[in-house]
Formats: sequence, structure tokens, C-alpha cells
Amino acid sequence: MHIEFSYANVDSSDALEDHVRQQLESTIGRFADKLTRVEVHFADLNSPQKSGAADKRCMMEARPRGRDPIAVDAQASDFYPAASDAAGKLRRALTSRLERD
Repeated sequence: MHIEFSYANVDSSDALEDHVRQQLESTIGRFADKLTRVEVHFADLNSPQKSGAADKRCMMEARPRGRDPIAVDAQASDFYPAASDAAGKLRRALTSRLERD
């Protein structure tokens, strides 16, 4: 499964990307052959100098072959739980769309 990462107002992190890969493998790995790629976008909504509740955003967009993209997002006070939550939402969305055929 090809995964692309992008960051807005935050530095990239190999550890975070490894966490996301593990989450996606465990949650949507069974759909890997039906997807061309998954895009993962991280953003700090308040900017790096400020902190606040649920100011870290993780948006995931899956691109199924021959279908419209599926996008979900999650917010938390840290990127790791935001990524885990988004992966769960993406699993539910893919299950709903791809298993109804």
C-alpha cells in the first residue's frame, strides 16, 4: 500500500509515519489491493507556538481503484491519537463503501 505524507505547520517525523503505517496496516490492510494510495495530511491548527485541546489534525484520503476518493479526519491534542482515530474512521468508511458491492 502506497502511503504519502504531508505536513502543514509541523515538522515531519519518522516515528509518526511509522505509527501511521502500522495503524493503516492493521485497520485497512485487507483493502490494500483495492487502493492506489493513501494520503495522510498532518496540520497544527493553532500553529506550532500555541497549544490547545484538539489542535492537531490528521486527515486521511484513500483512493480506491476506479472510484471516488474517501476522506476522513480526526483532531486530538496529539498527532498519534489523531492518526489512530482517523485510521479507524477510514476503516469504517472503506468497509461501508467497498464491501457493499
